[in-house]
Amino acid sequence: MFDTRPDRGSEAVLVGRSNVGKSTLMRELTGHTFDTGRNPGVTRSPNHYDWAPEDFVITDLPGYGFMSGVPEERREEIKTGIVRYLEDNAEKILVAIHVVDGKSVVDIIDRHSGGEEIPYDVELFHFLRELDIPTVVAVNKMDKVDDRDERLDAICDRLGLLPPWKQWQETVAPISAKRGQLDPLEKAVRTHLHDQERDDLFTFF
Repeated sequence: MFDTRPDRGSEAVLVGRSNVGKSTLMRELTGHTFDTGRNPGVTRSPNHYDWAPEDFVITDLPGYGFMSGVPEERREEIKTGIVRYLEDNAEKILVAIHVVDGKSVVDIIDRHSGGEEIPYDVELFHFLRELDIPTVVAVNKMDKVDDRDERLDAICDRLGLLPPWKQWQETVAPISAKRGQLDPLEKAVRTHLHDQERDDLFTFF
C-alpha cells in the first residue's frame, strides 16, 4: 500500500491527522484533485503528484490518529506505514509539511498528554526532526481562529518550541487551505529549499 512512490530523487511530503485539510492543501499546491473517499481512513496509501519530467514529487500521506468507524488495528497499520515511508525516504525528502488543525490541535495534544503517552502530533513532529527532515507545521483553518497569536504560541509550546511563535516562521506557518491563504507556508518551504540549493523548485510553492 505504501510502495507506490514514483522513482524520483526529491520529494515533499504532507503528513497529519485525518480531517485536518491535507487533501485541500494538496489540491491548492498542485491544482489537482485527488479522490480520497468520503470517510476518514479510506485512503490507506499515499497520493503522489508527479511532475514528469521534473525529478520531484509531492506526496500526501494517509491521515493518522483516531478515525470514526475505523478499527484500531487498521489505524496502527496506517501509522506504521507512514513511519516506514518516512524512514525509507528520509534522504530524498527535502521538506515535510506537517498539517494540523489550528482550531483543535492544542486540545487534542492536551487530551493525550501525561503518563507514558506522547500525543501523535508531538511524536510525529519530533520524529521528523530526528530523521533530519526539514519540517514546517502548517497550522490550517486559521480563518476560524479568533485568538490567533495566543493559539500559535500555545502550539509552539506544545511542540517544544519556545514562544512567541513569530520567531519560528520557518517552522510554523498559519494558513487557510480552503481559502487559498498559503503565503506563510510557501515562504517557509522556500527557505528550506533554498538552504538545500533547490531554488529550482520554487515554481511548485
